[in-house]
Amino acid sequence: MANYLLEIGLEEMPAHLVSAAATQLETRMTDFLSENRVAFETMTQFSTPRRLAVLVKGLAEASAAIDEEVKGPSAKIAKDSEGNWSKAIQGFSRGQGVTPDDLVLQGDYYYANKHIAGIATADILTTVGRDVISKMQFSTYMKWANNNFLFVRPIQWLVSLLDTQVVLFDLLDVTADKITYGHRFLFDGHITLDDALDYAPRLNEAFVVADTAARKAQIEAQIAKIAKDNNWTIYLLPSLLEEVTNLVEYPTAFVGEFDAKYLDVPEEVLVTSMREHQRYFEVRDLSGQLQPNFISVRNGNAVHIDNVAKGNQKVLVARLEDAEFFWKEDQKLKIADLIEKLKKVTFHEKIGSVHAHMHRVKTIAKKIRQAANLSADYDAKLERVADIYKFDLLTGMVGEFDELQGVMGEKYALLAGEDAQVATSIREHYLPTSADGALPETEMGAVLAMADKLDTILAFFTVGLIPSGSNDPYALRRATAGILRIIESQNWDIALPSLISELYTLDVDGFTYAKQDEVMQFINGRVAKMLEGVARYDLIEAVLATGSLDVTYLTETAKALDDKVSDADFKTSVENLARVVNLASKLTTAPSVTEATLENEFEKALFTAEQQVVLSGTSAEKLTALFSLSDLITAFFDNTMVMIDDEALKHNRLNLLADIAAKAGQLADFRRILTK
Repeated sequence: MANYLLEIGLEEMPAHLVSAAATQLETRMTDFLSENRVAFETMTQFSTPRRLAVLVKGLAEASAAIDEEVKGPSAKIAKDSEGNWSKAIQGFSRGQGVTPDDLVLQGDYYYANKHIAGIATADILTTVGRDVISKMQFSTYMKWANNNFLFVRPIQWLVSLLDTQVVLFDLLDVTADKITYGHRFLFDGHITLDDALDYAPRLNEAFVVADTAARKAQIEAQIAKIAKDNNWTIYLLPSLLEEVTNLVEYPTAFVGEFDAKYLDVPEEVLVTSMREHQRYFEVRDLSGQLQPNFISVRNGNAVHIDNVAKGNQKVLVARLEDAEFFWKEDQKLKIADLIEKLKKVTFHEKIGSVHAHMHRVKTIAKKIRQAANLSADYDAKLERVADIYKFDLLTGMVGEFDELQGVMGEKYALLAGEDAQVATSIREHYLPTSADGALPETEMGAVLAMADKLDTILAFFTVGLIPSGSNDPYALRRATAGILRIIESQNWDIALPSLISELYTLDVDGFTYAKQDEVMQFINGRVAKMLEGVARYDLIEAVLATGSLDVTYLTETAKALDDKVSDADFKTSVENLARVVNLASKLTTAPSVTEATLENEFEKALFTAEQQVVLSGTSAEKLTALFSLSDLITAFFDNTMVMIDDEALKHNRLNLLADIAAKAGQLADFRRILTK
């Protein structure tokens, strides 16, 4: 068994790309070995801003040999009229590296039995550059020198080492070798690796912690010690910790400080300045109070760390000076003046101004309140917040820190004497900001958030700005998922298709919505996406066919169906209900069973039982109730003709089936469920 090291040395990568790139390299290397039938025991990924690497241990010396049977031409065309092998057979044999006489007739076809010998792993690895590295994909690329090759950053060196031997390959003007490089500033010269297993230890000696998990652990331990020594509590935001880990090769954490006067600025501003703009961790005392300190991580050792801290302090203080200035100046502004100015701020050039968007949202918000059967008591507050909720876009603070949209709106609204519910709704209307992000907690905030997202989706669709493929520049998919999650979290009984249909009748300041069918298809697609992995795909399709957009209910029903798949009566129950639905679809009028017209005991028994089936409780309980009709449905079909000449009997039986189909349709379209 052998060990193989592949390292790609690069110009410095953006931190947010490093982890995904390292995982991609590991995945592509795994697939490459699998496709070439080369067995291995373990694979470990390494990454820093300047390198991506994998170390494969327990690598087989050669690929596995296989015997393969390849289907060839049929016996009918295998020979000509004189009994000689046809051109079709001869061509097939040549392509498989055998003679026609080597072919074996099985049934109506000739087959070639081929033995494919194993290939030395060292020879297979010579194509790693072409088959692994060149095929990597990134969200951003660079092109360098005079070539058309694209990669995340220019490649500076390559290491390809099988145990102690270099596996040669070229990529552009770089030839793979056994030479790697240490820390850019702390280590001079290069490192010649004698063995693939020397990689991590030798880099550690050269001030590079190539193991990402180890590097992260060092950062966590260093910060924990600082916190303990100072009686501080420090929250290591996972996304920030990962980013900082991917910014450095040799981490050293240090403490910085700033003037306590800046603590008068809202905490969110200070935290945003530190986290988002400087990649610092904020510091709190044991009671949770923000302190005039921060922790940062240097890409280097502790030499002259005081100078580094002072430099970082200087940069942060410059930002805090701006924040303090904006905080004071913004409080001099009047909300009414800012709202008036929003008439000249473009929401989108094809749609209109932010002010017009807010006016439509005001109308939609009231429609949502009515559709959800919410109290009209806060209509005045809802109208007020819809009139002003975007005013903070024109404040200096949001201009500098756009991440604080809504957050600053809430604070400035309270300072201006606005109602607390109104202020909270201003902050909450942006939520959720991600697929699993926090949701509005207040009812009014949820209404405003949903209204804002609905107008955004409908307006962009109206002017033809519709997401395609992975392209969604206006985050309409996220907005749609947000609407669905808000309805779910608020437990609103809203028929979203009906609400949207009502919005398409609106004319607000001359703006009307278009492309309703496309919008509904889009929303249905997002619902389906949210249900992925909940159950078998056919079960998901079956519950989606009900037309419901209630993600909670659809999820519950799909899971309930999935739980019943292994039940002995599942197949029969589903097939019976599917047959019922198929026949019921022939009815063109509303179902109405005339009990006196029921003729035989089987339809009478089914009618009596169907009348007693009330779909209530959980989806599982509803399915149990529905499936309880299965034996009676079987008996009905075994002993009763539905499509007969007697129109009165036929329609009465169709009406009976339609009643059952209507109940089944509340749960799923059983015709879509696979039972074979």
